[in-house]
Amino acid sequence: MTKMDKPKVNSDGQKELERAEEQFKAFDQQVKDLTLDRMNAAPKEDVEPQTKLSQKDIEKSKDIYLKPSRTISSKEKFNEKFREDYNFSKEYVRFIAEHKELIGETIELWTKPYPGMPAEEWKIPTGVPVWGPRFLAEQITKAKYHRLVMKQNINTGADQMGQYYGSMAADTVIQRLDAIPVSNKKSIFMGASNF
Repeated sequence: MTKMDKPKVNSDGQKELERAEEQFKAFDQQVKDLTLDRMNAAPKEDVEPQTKLSQKDIEKSKDIYLKPSRTISSKEKFNEKFREDYNFSKEYVRFIAEHKELIGETIELWTKPYPGMPAEEWKIPTGVPVWGPRFLAEQITKAKYHRLVMKQNINTGADQMGQYYGSMAADTVIQRLDAIPVSNKKSIFMGASNF
């Protein structure tokens, strides 16, 4: 398969093609320059929690303990150097799961916190306090994405045809799923990510 030749057009058309090609190359470079570090530096969008329960309601709520709905065993051998971390991660903590995009929908996800551990499918109800392993709550809080926008007020180049504006940038980090820690007399938990 050969590379496509440029279409044959008059001189004005040829200039337009060259200008469009330069703009495409500049845009392509901007997208390549968006490194993960730069994207993670974008501010996190502030959103109020969907579930508003008083401390009294939380204390009166019944205890719901989550268990995996499916488990697939692993052929790998567990590395015993991580035993202490695993024991900390598997402790049950109380949290309220929220689905920010499909409000009220049950969250379904798979976890495999360490090599050698089984892969487990979880179905987490949203909007109610539940008990689940710390690694599950932490994985839920990691579900986010970056919103990319074109910044129109930035001059990206100029030539004989005029000036070009626009630059790709990470605008905000959007939390897709969230796990909000619940603390009461029954549960006190600590950790790097509130768990």
